[in-house]
Amino acid sequence: MDPRVNQMKLHEFQAKELFAEAGIPTPDSQLAATPEEVVAAAEEIGYPVAVKAQVQVGGRGKAGGIELVENAEEAQAAAESIIGMDLKGIHVDRVLVEQAVDFVNELYVGVTMDRGEGKPVAMVSTRGGVNIEEVAEEDPDAIVREHVDPAFGMHPYQARKAAFEAGVDREIATDVASVLQTLYQLWDDNDGADAEINPLMVTSDDEVVAADAVFNVDEDALFRQPKIAEYEEDTKSDDPLEQKADEYDFDYVRLDGNVGIIGNGAGLVMTTLDLVDHYGGTPANFLDVGGGAKAERIANALDMVFSDDNVDAVVFNIFGGITRGDEVARGINEALGQFDEIPKPVVVRLAGTNWEEGMEILDESLVTVEQTLEDAVQRSVEYAQEVEA
Repeated sequence: MDPRVNQMKLHEFQAKELFAEAGIPTPDSQLAATPEEVVAAAEEIGYPVAVKAQVQVGGRGKAGGIELVENAEEAQAAAESIIGMDLKGIHVDRVLVEQAVDFVNELYVGVTMDRGEGKPVAMVSTRGGVNIEEVAEEDPDAIVREHVDPAFGMHPYQARKAAFEAGVDREIATDVASVLQTLYQLWDDNDGADAEINPLMVTSDDEVVAADAVFNVDEDALFRQPKIAEYEEDTKSDDPLEQKADEYDFDYVRLDGNVGIIGNGAGLVMTTLDLVDHYGGTPANFLDVGGGAKAERIANALDMVFSDDNVDAVVFNIFGGITRGDEVARGINEALGQFDEIPKPVVVRLAGTNWEEGMEILDESLVTVEQTLEDAVQRSVEYAQEVEA
């Protein structure tokens, strides 16, 4: 997910509705909110079925949010276990009851914007069913990327080329290419930000089925996507941190690491994320407080990051233009002064307008101050690693 784009993230069941309407094969499914509805849906669809929590987080299966059931008794038990559970900090109030897929292989297909190339990119991998970010890091060649000229769209030969180069079996390569081309067209027609099917399951009959679905839309384009906009109220995040970000009017994306990041400006925050990764850390979030951030706004940002149990250390990267370093320093002191004990170590780097005044104001009994961004990031990564150890 690209933190630079304000995205409306569809739930799995909503994305699958779009996919099915476009002709992408999806399993039979029904939405349910009670154990009774789950059992009724499962009886109608036919066992075995998967009962899947409808929350917008990754790793649902490992966290107990997806269960495969073979009969009504198991369906009832799964529903009672999943509905109402706290899944990575999010309350589950609905599940998708879905026909189980008897598969022999799992693939990945996706479409997003490659900002480095300035073009959309379609992707195919035979390493489906696992975290695709980890695949990209561990074995980049396992993901085939095909860039698309947005003026002409994705040609059929490009989709076929991507499938064959990824090593997809010849018996299903044409079907996989068709799914990829349809996914790209959906992405393009609906102002998509990210579109993924992971896994795209392959059955013993050489059919492909979208067993999962991700579809995120550029929020700023909803005015020309009335159909997608109808989903908006239902896609409000259940994540309390993302709700808090909306309340504070922050640009915020929750990530999987343990180094909390606060900055003023998307480019500055992205640079900080990259440096955290460069120095061996893992970012816990993207949090842009915006320009002109005064003391109260900085205090709110710290409140958010401290509320994330995954965060072990925090790095502030503030470059003053409109934002004044002395205001930021007062906000940090004010926020941290409320605690008898600072919950997480905080590292601060200030530059730009009134940065020297800010450095003098900062209470170094509450924070660690570094002169350069590199030193600040390295120190925050060290703090986080000390907690992990």
